[in-house]
Amino acid sequence: MTPQLNPADFAAWLAAQSAAPPLGSSAALPVVLDVREPWELQTAGVTPAGFTLLAMPMREVPARLPELAALGLDHPLACLCHHGMRSQQVADYLAHNGFTEVVNVQGGIDAWAQQLDTRVPRY
Repeated sequence: MTPQLNPADFAAWLAAQSAAPPLGSSAALPVVLDVREPWELQTAGVTPAGFTLLAMPMREVPARLPELAALGLDHPLACLCHHGMRSQQVADYLAHNGFTEVVNVQGGIDAWAQQLDTRVPRY
């Protein structure tokens, strides 16, 4: 199972990823991969700060795997959904496909809204 990242620990994870990019990796910012549906993104979203936000509904991930692989298999990815279940499946799928620096945001955007940014609407 892919490692879990508690939203309360996100800033520390982000700092660690930004300070020491993996060998052979570009200096690009870590990516939060939001796998929710478009209507969910309109309801509640995160504001990129020190990371790149990439919206990719779960159902599109297999077809868009080359797009993610172009970042580098060792590029830091934090998968995010509503409560952490879909993102866990995506994180496991990515790990199974060779991605080495992938984590799941535990509790999803609901936990993010409670622990990290109370301005994010809960739904």
